[in-house]
Amino acid sequence: MVSIITLLCVFVLIGVRQIGRFRFQIWQIMLLGAIVVLASGQITPLNALKSIDVDVMLFLFGMFIVGQALEESGYLSHLAYRLFGKTRSLDSLVLAIIFSVGLLSAFLMNDTIAIIGTPVMLRFAVKTGTRPKLLLLVLAFSVTIGSVMSPIGNPQNLLVAINSEIQNPFVTFLRYLAVPTLINLFLTYLIVRLFYRRDFAAKTPLNHASETITDTKLANLTRISLIIILVLVIIKISIVLLGYNIDFRLTYIALAAALPIILFSPRRFRILRKIDWFTLIFFASMFVLMASVWESGFFQKVLSDLHLDVASAGIIMIISVVLSQFISNVPMVALYLPVLSNLGATVRDMMALAAGSTIAGNLSILGAASNIIIIQNAEKKYKETLTFWDFVKIGVPLTIVNVLVYWLFFSIVSPS
Repeated sequence: MVSIITLLCVFVLIGVRQIGRFRFQIWQIMLLGAIVVLASGQITPLNALKSIDVDVMLFLFGMFIVGQALEESGYLSHLAYRLFGKTRSLDSLVLAIIFSVGLLSAFLMNDTIAIIGTPVMLRFAVKTGTRPKLLLLVLAFSVTIGSVMSPIGNPQNLLVAINSEIQNPFVTFLRYLAVPTLINLFLTYLIVRLFYRRDFAAKTPLNHASETITDTKLANLTRISLIIILVLVIIKISIVLLGYNIDFRLTYIALAAALPIILFSPRRFRILRKIDWFTLIFFASMFVLMASVWESGFFQKVLSDLHLDVASAGIIMIISVVLSQFISNVPMVALYLPVLSNLGATVRDMMALAAGSTIAGNLSILGAASNIIIIQNAEKKYKETLTFWDFVKIGVPLTIVNVLVYWLFFSIVSPS
């Protein structure tokens, strides 16, 4: 029970974030949790090391380098101006962000867009006089929802696509998930608008100033990095579509994209120094704590005692959303997939697993890695943040709506 109590304490501390005069960062809380389960013998040091997903850590490391270089060169602000600079109202800006970010997340992976998008949102907040929390929430919800409809939108979708013997994953994901995802993106706009109606009611015209590139050489290198990401993503999609059994991981894409900056930029050490190392500590600690929680057998017993039909689309989504808050969505999918396979689950059931485990990210801060990336990045560099309450007061109703939309759509589409 030590692991479960530790996990609950971590949740409470992330919600409170301050005890007396001491204010905790999210990474410090998670690191403390990992230290407690290690020190109390709830997980062995060897199992703790094995629990850390090296692919995730390397992917984040590579993308953090690209993101930092984009920001330092001024090229990120330049691209953002070209993409959103014509919006003249908060409504049009938020809609443009939601659909642009959502669609980009589907094919460049949600964590990638979270890394690149955070400084863009905060810069727009300053330039347009918009509350930073509003735009950070829009970013967080958009990267989560948008990534649902593609097998490479996030790591858990990739697990589903690879391990469920889906013949044509891109077509299958789009068939089952594209329409409800686009509906949910629009509903995100409506729900955010409802909660921030005073901000939208202001009707103050937005004025965008053109952004200049501050370091041309570094900007050219980041252009190469973005081209590498685009080309390798296309190769990755082609490998999956053609059915080749090639171990071409998303990690390779991130590291290849970081190489031009590491090898050729004279600012490489400054960039390496300034990347978000604390977020990497958070994820390593999270893997250790979640592995300890799973080894306790607590959630397995709870699910067994409830006697649920774990192979029905609705129950799959509910279990995925809830369980992902406690053991993270990637390990949850890895553990759920063999259960569904043994029960002869349909493709529709597998799509329900992909949707539920991803939409779980909208419920709370700990529901998705991209949420942590956004919050850590905003706190470290810009002294802005989203509290636990900021997130859940919109995230809970949004998640309920999201689940209902997917469930209704699954009930219409015939299983295969």
